[in-house]
Amino acid sequence: MFAAGLKCPGCGSSNIVDDDLYCQAQLVCVDCGSVVSEGTLADDPVGGTDVSYSRTTAVTKKPCLNLIKGLERVKEMCRILRLNSEIEDLALTYFRQAYQQESFINVTLQKKEVLAGCCVYVSCRQRDWPITLGTISSLLDADPTLVGGVYQEMIKILNIQAPFVSIADVIEAHVQEYKISAQHVAKELAEDSKVLTKRAVALVELAGDSWIVTGRRPLPIMMAATYLAWQSLNPNKHRLKLSLDKFCHLAKVQKRKPAVMRITELKEVLCKLGRELPWVRETVTQDYVVRLVGDILEHRHTLLTRALRTHETAMQADCPQASALNSPTEEVAPSQCSESRDQTADASSALQLCPTDRTENQEEEDSHQTEDPEPNWGKRVLFAPPCVVHAKRRRAEPPPVQNVTGDEEISDSEIDSYIRTPQEARAFALMQKAVSSSGSGNS
Repeated sequence: MFAAGLKCPGCGSSNIVDDDLYCQAQLVCVDCGSVVSEGTLADDPVGGTDVSYSRTTAVTKKPCLNLIKGLERVKEMCRILRLNSEIEDLALTYFRQAYQQESFINVTLQKKEVLAGCCVYVSCRQRDWPITLGTISSLLDADPTLVGGVYQEMIKILNIQAPFVSIADVIEAHVQEYKISAQHVAKELAEDSKVLTKRAVALVELAGDSWIVTGRRPLPIMMAATYLAWQSLNPNKHRLKLSLDKFCHLAKVQKRKPAVMRITELKEVLCKLGRELPWVRETVTQDYVVRLVGDILEHRHTLLTRALRTHETAMQADCPQASALNSPTEEVAPSQCSESRDQTADASSALQLCPTDRTENQEEEDSHQTEDPEPNWGKRVLFAPPCVVHAKRRRAEPPPVQNVTGDEEISDSEIDSYIRTPQEARAFALMQKAVSSSGSGNS
């Protein structure tokens, strides 16, 4: 069978036939015997045949090694936290989606590991599983600031909405971390987790009513509430003498440094409310108030109302003149009223006769107001947010820079500062003479 359209590369003859003698067909030149082509591929079209990708010898694309390690890390954290399969699958899906983003590809391995923890955290929040970002930070042994930054970046890129979680919902899981049951510690130090959780939740609610929770991290507040709840449930000498460091070492948990300040703030609030208890005759101090925590929490709302009323009464007693001006009473004598009217009349006439003095007085008052700013209002109220009680001082804005053109008038005092005094003139003459003499000596 002749093959049309082909020529022998050796002799140029077009007398080429198919040689089917062998198992593989060949195109052979009849004139010179050269093999023009061999194999069945010679009969295929120029573009080749369509072969499916699964039948080729190409290597199947495998996921990145860091992606595989990240998915395994997500599974490990889900098993450590004992999460259900739904939360685990959701966390794995979020990690795959986030890993494909440019912001999380060319980053360090630590940031990729933190990303895995953030995926677990947001999955727990969407499925109402109580957990905090501090728990994820402790589990990863990472900086909470880094974990928070990665979390904010992840929810922004993936457009995820995570619901807010109340501290009261999380504290039950937090208390479970403390190993203070009868199986772990002595009898006088042991406490039931359910009873401890109930008392700690009540203390956290009190902290919320007194603005202590506002703008604060949840873990130190929960640790402070758990510590005070543990002491107040059985305030014996063994518990009262244990500090927060020893308590954390006993419960086998990591201490949070801000928890010491939260304990002090909670004790201050408890002291303010404990002083309103009518059956308490002793002086309520921070060491003694632990014994009164149960009574304070039981009558919390009533004590808050009485404490606010007592504080308002004390403020009015400290400022009797201001209260009298704002709300005049019947106790003011008529002679005092007439004297005050005469004084105001004299003052008004004096102001009308001397307008220049009035402007000067206003300027002085304005200068005093700028020099002595009004004290922080958070110091005057009984309970206030921390950002108000400990307000940061604002930096004074620098005066605006005026454009200097060179045409400004120069005062006489400034001109006098440029003129040399007789002493400066003599010193300058001596210096010039010394310089000239030294120059002539060197030459």
